[in-house]
Parts: sequence; structure tokens; C-alpha cells
Amino acid sequence: MARSTAGRRRPDRNTFRTATRSALRASGRLTVRASRRLGRVARHALSAGVATADPGTAPLPARPGRPRTRHRLAAAGGPGLPVMLVAALMVLIVAMLGVERVTGLSVLPDQLSAGLRPPPKKFPVLPASPPAELSIRTIDLRAPVHHVGIAADGSIGVPDVSQAHEAGWYDQGPTPGQYGPAVIVGHVDTTSGPAVFHNLKELRAGDQVEVTREDGTVAVFEVNSVQRFDKNELPVDDVFRDFSRPNLRLITCGGRWVGGATGYADNVVVFASLVKAHR
Repeated sequence: MARSTAGRRRPDRNTFRTATRSALRASGRLTVRASRRLGRVARHALSAGVATADPGTAPLPARPGRPRTRHRLAAAGGPGLPVMLVAALMVLIVAMLGVERVTGLSVLPDQLSAGLRPPPKKFPVLPASPPAELSIRTIDLRAPVHHVGIAADGSIGVPDVSQAHEAGWYDQGPTPGQYGPAVIVGHVDTTSGPAVFHNLKELRAGDQVEVTREDGTVAVFEVNSVQRFDKNELPVDDVFRDFSRPNLRLITCGGRWVGGATGYADNVVVFASLVKAHR
């Protein structure tokens, strides 16, 4: 049975093309308007912090433009392109954090993810307790630790030569296991032979350093690196001001012998981080 086509009319191709072109032009106009609006918002944000230095200066004349009511009416129709862009960016960041969590891969720049990612590795934090003994099996070192303070020249004090086989903990800083760098110093040698830290330069990343504390706990540190610095170019911030986690710094002399009050030209510094604790 033939279908009746009476009352139904096939649309004219020219009419369809004209309507399509009109729709595209309207969409283009909306895009241009949105782009101009975003440009005005960006310019306003960049100039918002600029103030007139002289309060007696006459105000600038108002810039001619469209009536402000029109902007308010346009804004009432939706959140606006800048807000939508910010929202889209936040959604993207959350999605990328999810990808990182599932895959373990780092896909976000550090500038965007600062404060969003969990710490790279968990670590204990111990209450204050001075060190009593230092043990490093890798270099067959076991030595008592006593307190040292600030020397007369303002530097960190070192154990007396008569105690060359003992280490000294800098008692003006954190104790081993507290947040920040606990500093333990020792001689490399004396006129009579090798001293407590003679083989410190032989340590490698991954070696463990155990510090027995006065409260009976043993703080176990893992070596991150062993570095040598000219005594006049010691990186103070890296050695003494890293409070990101509980750290340990073992310091002795090294390099060439120059004599005098300097002794050896360099310092050998072991950088280590707390990884566990036990009794």
C-alpha cells in the first residue's frame, strides 16, 4: 500500500544550505564575543594590582564602551567562559591525579601538583633523645658519641684529638630521628694514624647507618649520597637547613692536606635519611 505524501513537502536544498550558513555565522559571532570577553577579563586581572602612587593625581577618564547592564545581562545567562575554563582545568588536574594513582606514573608538572601528591615515602619521626653510639657495618665502624657545641671561631666543634676514635653530635641541632638534620662530626686521622671517620668516604647510597639513642631506640638511616666540598664552599642550606624529614649528616675532613688551621682542604659529607627505628 502506497504511503500518502500529501501535506508533506521535501525541504528545498537551497533553504537548508542558507539555514546552515546562518547557524555557523551565529556560532562564529558567539565565539568571537566570548574570546573578546576573556581578553577583557585577562587585561583587567593583569592591571588590577597597579595603583596610582600619587593620591592627588586626577582619575583617568572613563573608557567608552558598551553599557554595563548588557554585561550583567549576559553574565546572568551562565557562569561565563573564564569560570568554565577554570572548572575544566580543575577537572583535568583531578583526572590526571587519578591516573598517577592507578599507574604510578608522574604526569603532572611539579608546579601544579605541589601539595597535592602524598609524600614519596613514609618515614618515622622520633622524639628528642641525644645519640649515644654510632654503628656502620659497611665500614666496620662502632663508636661512642658525645656532645660538641660551637667552637671559638664560630664553627661546629670537633672531639678533642685525645678522643679521635669517638664521634661528636652537634648539640645545637636536632637529635637523630627528629625533623631536620642531625649532625655528627669526627676526625679522619691524626698524627698517630686513622681516626673514627677514616673510611667514611667509602660509603655508598643504600648503606645503612645506625644511631643508638639515650632512650634506647635505634634510629636507622639510609645513605643518600656521599659528597666532598671545599671548606669555603660548603652548601650550608643542603647540609644544615633541610627540615623536610628526619636526616643525618656525617662530616669529616678530606681532599688534599694544606696544613695550618685548615688542615685538609675539603669536607666529606654523608647525606642520609631516617627509614626506620627499633629497640
